[in-house]
Amino acid sequence: MNIIDCDVHPAWADPNEISKRLPEYFREAGGFGPIINDWRHPCGFQRADSLGPDGAEAGSSLDLMRSQLLDGFGISKAILNASAQLQIGVHPHQGYAAAYSRAFNDALAETWLTWDERLFGSIMVAPQDPLAAAAEIRRMAANPRFVQVLFTSATRIPLGQSFYWPIYQAACEVGLPVAVHPGQEGSGISNGFIAGVPSSYLEWHTNLPQNYMGQLVSLVCEGVFEKFPQLRFVCVEGGLAWIPGVLWRLDKNWKALRSSVPWLKKLPSEYLVEHVRFTSQPSEEPPRSEQFLQLLEMIHAERTLLFSSDYPHWDNDDPHHAFPKLPPALAERFWHANAEELYNFAR
Repeated sequence: MNIIDCDVHPAWADPNEISKRLPEYFREAGGFGPIINDWRHPCGFQRADSLGPDGAEAGSSLDLMRSQLLDGFGISKAILNASAQLQIGVHPHQGYAAAYSRAFNDALAETWLTWDERLFGSIMVAPQDPLAAAAEIRRMAANPRFVQVLFTSATRIPLGQSFYWPIYQAACEVGLPVAVHPGQEGSGISNGFIAGVPSSYLEWHTNLPQNYMGQLVSLVCEGVFEKFPQLRFVCVEGGLAWIPGVLWRLDKNWKALRSSVPWLKKLPSEYLVEHVRFTSQPSEEPPRSEQFLQLLEMIHAERTLLFSSDYPHWDNDDPHHAFPKLPPALAERFWHANAEELYNFAR
């Protein structure tokens, strides 16, 4: 079957591949190091067998990516997303964040996106400076190898607020979806978790969907999809099982409280089905396969779900074994058709 992988994380054997593209001032200043909290995976975030030659960072070897993912699983197209680099989106120095985003995008365009025709890129931007982000979107969209906009899901204020609208405007102008990816919640200038600061990686990793709940409710209730009817929004690595409950609760509350959001013209869940897409990894794993299939029905997976492996992270999914057998029509939508439509691959 044709498979499109919507979340693959590249790296570089040369640790200076990005920093050498920074303006001289930022290189000499030492890069204004990342601001992160210390929730560490006890065995490391990456697959040990995906390390490059001489112990280079996991995901830096094209040969391994081909053998372990592209050729190994018959992946016809793969979307390359920034990973640890997304911490730039919670950095307090906006000028450095914008410059680093440009350097990352140039590095991706000049290396990975020229190495294999199956690889496509995401334009990384720094959401704390929406005007600079919009300019970067317009700059990089001229390269057809970039097929979406990407930034961290951990932001200072909710994503529906008009502060971010220049990003959505630019994305709609160039016809690209906007994606967010977790990993920086509770770090730098970002918002935190509702219950407070977790004390372990297990707690932190389990709580990641909390942020997606708040961000999606904000996008809908603030009227982003009415303001930008062409916008498509992708939730990467946010999980799936929380989606039905949030949609049911939001729809029920809207029926009684619609006067507080008069710009919404239909049920909140209808906006999500039309405008929002979700990647499959990490999917929750119910005790029985039929429960997972019921979940897919609840989230309208035939329209909303995209396959992703999350290669080369520790919990990446093997497309041959990670999912129960899907009905043929749903399988076609999930493995490739939804992604073909979202990223305009069918043209």
